[in-house]
Parts: sequence; structure tokens; C-alpha cells
Amino acid sequence: MQRPLVLFDLDNTLVDRRGTLADWAAEFTTRHGLEGKEQAYVLGMVTERAYPSTFDAIRTRYRLSMSTVELWGAYCADIADMVSCPAEVLDGLDELRAAGWRVGVATNGAVDIQRAKLRAAGISERVDGVFVSEEADARKPQTRHFALAAARCGTVLGDGGWMVGDNPVNDIGGGRSAGLRTIWIGSDGSWPADDSGPDHMVSHARAAIDFLLLHAADHARTTA
Repeated sequence: MQRPLVLFDLDNTLVDRRGTLADWAAEFTTRHGLEGKEQAYVLGMVTERAYPSTFDAIRTRYRLSMSTVELWGAYCADIADMVSCPAEVLDGLDELRAAGWRVGVATNGAVDIQRAKLRAAGISERVDGVFVSEEADARKPQTRHFALAAARCGTVLGDGGWMVGDNPVNDIGGGRSAGLRTIWIGSDGSWPADDSGPDHMVSHARAAIDFLLLHAADHARTTA
């Protein structure tokens, strides 16, 4: 029997990126002696996605003595120290694999920071594969991103599967275009009115995991 595939987004799906970044920006401005009003600028620079070039711009703006490489390295270490994945979600990833699922992470971003977060949060050892967009210049919502993530898990998109994430365009739209069924993590439940919805909506990752476990159990009973 083919093992079903589920791919999870990382940021604001398995881990709370928004809250972590807000805490980091506050610490960064204090550490470098910047005025409190600069916190919003620093946070804005990293909110969408952070790369070494982001810190080159921050370094230039504030004339910081640390090099861009040092600032980037400190950012990766700081975020890894601050990020966490809820214990019930980590347990859920183990439960999915024990139930026969292929479990992967499909995330946009820089390899350094995304891999650091995955290791620090305890996710790396609980999944079958990880694909980070920078590894092959393939970003969600491109179908190639999902194909490479599936390959990391030892399967192909043609075998079907699920995508779980918070971003309506990158995760849900991209997953749908790649032939995957989708689960949207939407804490406020406000799906864009001008877009067709996901296959299922939940408020957090553990609820998505519980749905998949139940779905798989129901499927097994009906096909037995």
C-alpha cells in the first residue's frame, strides 16, 4: 500500500515566526543601541523573508560595526534559540509517521536559517524530508518546489498527497496547482472571498494532524 504524503509549511504553521521575529527585533534594537522607533523598521525588513542581503541594508542604515556575515550568523543563531514547535505538534508528526504517512516540510527561505530552525525546534528528526527554496531556486507556489519536496520524502506528486500551510497563495494555491489536497491554517477563519477555498480549514497545526489521522483511518476502513 502506498504511503500517503503530507507536506507542511514551516513558518506560522509548525512554528510561530511572527511572534519570534517581534521578540528578536526588540532584542536587536536594544543590543545595538538603536532608538525604540527603529524596531518597526528592523522588524519590517525581516518580516517577509530574511537573507544576508537584508542585513547588509540594516548594517548600512545604522552604520553597525559588525560585518554583514556576522550579523547574519547572529540572526540565525538568535532565531534558532528563540523558535519552538509545540510539543503536541511534534508528537503529532511522530504519530503521522507511525501511522504510515510520509511527512515532509516545504518552505521558502534561506537554507541557513530554515535548517537552523528545523533543528532547534526538534522537527528535523521527525520528518522524512525537507526542501528549502534556496536549495534549488524553486519557491512556492511553483509546482517544482512541491515536486522537489515530495522527492525528498521518497515519492512523486503524481501519487497525490496533502499540503498544510497558512499562506493562501504559496501553500494552498501552490499545493492545489501541484495536485495536492490542502489544509489551511487560518486562526481567524477569514479565507479570501475571491479565491476557491482549501479542502479543509483548521486553526492550528495539531488540528490539521488530527484531521489527517482521522481521514486516513476512515479511508482504511472504507477500503478494507
